[in-house]
Amino acid sequence: MSHHTVIMTEPTKDDIYAYALSKTLTKVSSPATVGLYSTCQNRISMILHQMKVYMNQEASRTEKEYKGRSRPRSVQPSFSDFLALLGRLLFYRPVWTKENQQHHNVRFIYVHFSAWHFAGCDLLWAGIAIRLFQAMQMSFGKLQLVLYRVAQHNEEEEVQKQIVKDSPDHWRSKKICCCPLWLLVLCILVIPAIVLVFALTFGLPKAEVKTNGTVIATDGMGVLEGLIIASLGVPAASALRFTFQTAKNLIFSQEMNIKAGMDNERISSKMGFMNEVRKEIWLLSQFIQFMEVFERRRIRVVLNITSLDRCSPKKIVAALEAINILLSDEGSPFISILAVNPQVLVEKVNFADGCFSKEDRAYALLNRIVTLAFTVPPLGDDSRRNLFHSLTSTSPSREGKRKRNSSFSSVPLVEVASETKDSSPLISKNTATLDVQEEEVENLVWNILTSSERNFNKYMSDDVMSMRRVINSIQVTVIIMKALKKELPRPEHIAAWVVLADQWPCRLSWIIQCVEDTQQRADIDPNNVPNIDDSKALWEVFSGSQAELYVMSTQIEELLEQDGDPEMFERFLKVDFQFTVRDLKTFEAATVNLDHSIRTELAQIRGTSRLKDSGWMRNLAPLPIATIIKMSTEDVCNELNRMEYPSKYIDIVKSNDLNGSAMVFGDADDLKNLLDMTFGEWATFRLHFLGVPSHLRPSYTNMPSTPYHSKSQLSKYLLHVPRHYSSNPSVANNAM
Repeated sequence: MSHHTVIMTEPTKDDIYAYALSKTLTKVSSPATVGLYSTCQNRISMILHQMKVYMNQEASRTEKEYKGRSRPRSVQPSFSDFLALLGRLLFYRPVWTKENQQHHNVRFIYVHFSAWHFAGCDLLWAGIAIRLFQAMQMSFGKLQLVLYRVAQHNEEEEVQKQIVKDSPDHWRSKKICCCPLWLLVLCILVIPAIVLVFALTFGLPKAEVKTNGTVIATDGMGVLEGLIIASLGVPAASALRFTFQTAKNLIFSQEMNIKAGMDNERISSKMGFMNEVRKEIWLLSQFIQFMEVFERRRIRVVLNITSLDRCSPKKIVAALEAINILLSDEGSPFISILAVNPQVLVEKVNFADGCFSKEDRAYALLNRIVTLAFTVPPLGDDSRRNLFHSLTSTSPSREGKRKRNSSFSSVPLVEVASETKDSSPLISKNTATLDVQEEEVENLVWNILTSSERNFNKYMSDDVMSMRRVINSIQVTVIIMKALKKELPRPEHIAAWVVLADQWPCRLSWIIQCVEDTQQRADIDPNNVPNIDDSKALWEVFSGSQAELYVMSTQIEELLEQDGDPEMFERFLKVDFQFTVRDLKTFEAATVNLDHSIRTELAQIRGTSRLKDSGWMRNLAPLPIATIIKMSTEDVCNELNRMEYPSKYIDIVKSNDLNGSAMVFGDADDLKNLLDMTFGEWATFRLHFLGVPSHLRPSYTNMPSTPYHSKSQLSKYLLHVPRHYSSNPSVANNAM
């Protein structure tokens, strides 16, 4: 095996994210589904590639440091190992013991499934099974897989509970009538040979048969033939049957059978077709468990699912449900990585047929499947600069040189349908120097999960999948903070922050967006807008903008549906965990279990573009909702005076104590009658204080047809399209 030169570089944040995720996946129990979320396909490709490198390095390091009594077999088997494997497949069955169920060493098999390659097929999920069969054949060999199917596979075992014994023996021989099969086969082969040698050496005995009182001597050859036929008849028939089944499975593989079923509409439309595919996936799981006992290591199949967000809504939903059905059997060795753009995926799933209840929508569907949500944070300034530099300095000659210098771990890996060239032009193949002490991380995570206080437990959901996400996310968060060399907060605060992001993603995203907007305004206008104080409590930030969030609630209904009890959220931030803006900045780079597409959508709705404060646009630009709500009566009067409205309107505002909240939450018709403005004055006033009327908003005519959707669901979809919004809902109703 050739060894490549490893180029060590300073780790980027994406390297750290890949490292943290790979460290977690080497310890996480299977089956597991990871949601790897990012809006940039290049970053997803780079992180997936770096994860392979780090996971293989971790597997290699673990195997070198292993000091157990039984060393694992080589991944590339020798001729003797090949013969030993054939013997185990034909004559033995594995015994599930505590030792072989808890192997310390691990081997990873990587399978890449691009959903876009199967987008033209109605059964997208069946393509996953095909990719897995191809990977197993490439990794272990087609003959070994066929022999397992013929000699080991028993469908009845699927309904039987796996019994784990405390035994030193890992194999038991197959038996026929209490006789080991290998001994019986040996006797069948050896005894006729011994008889033949004896007959040729000493001659064949002659038998005497009496016929009508006459004794006739017969040739001993007939006796030998009878003996051979008697001894070989039944075994020969069994051997013929075994050979026929093996040859048939070698020629007609299950991959071909699945493809034939996909092409045959009469078969694929039946409910039983998916069950047949599920049984084949279960066979692969059992075969991998067999190989784990033989190789004396854990084997995990890492299935990278990409480009799913490019498919149609119906196929996306079918694929997500199939992942949950096909790959989630107890004891399954599969780790699925769902690498998608979450914003696109959510919008498409919510527009799929049959999406009527809350449980049918995208976030609920993903929460039922994903055991570890990992959102790649947006690029920082340094990362953007490095990315821009890599784009401007890339040339064909440098690209070729870079590929020649690419480094891979010495641990062999299997990859099916590797990514296309144009999908990862920015991938850096250099290995960054990262080393977080595993024992230190495990002790810290253990202290977090077994803390004597554990106030965060009462805020956790009683859903098992949610608990698994929290536990896995805590480990990822700790590894990232250690790799970033950040000072770790109290252990319970780390867990509490993860729970906060898991239980109230919309409200936490809102707080983060408010802090970011305030900071940006302070950078733009430092004289009038002070910097936000790091000691300011997050609950104070939320309560100060709560009215604005309420106005937006009809437009972010689905986002708010993800959040838990609002009263528990208030108690969380006001009583038990009084996080501040400083804490938010500490956890910012490590908050990977929070979907950033939520904050993006909130920012698009909240951030009405500030137009230049000059010329005629000065009086027409709609004020941000946050500014209007906080305006006092005096502020409204000053704004009207600046817009050169007659003083009579200012007097009406003062006499009626008309502040910003009254304008936002009051009725637009009552306000119009109260002010008694001319049509032109009212039009300018309404645009500036109440937002853009509905008839001036862009119409979305290129929407997909929705024959099965109700009007309310279509309107909900339209509300999720990024646009400016009216600060007063009644204005939109009156303008229609």
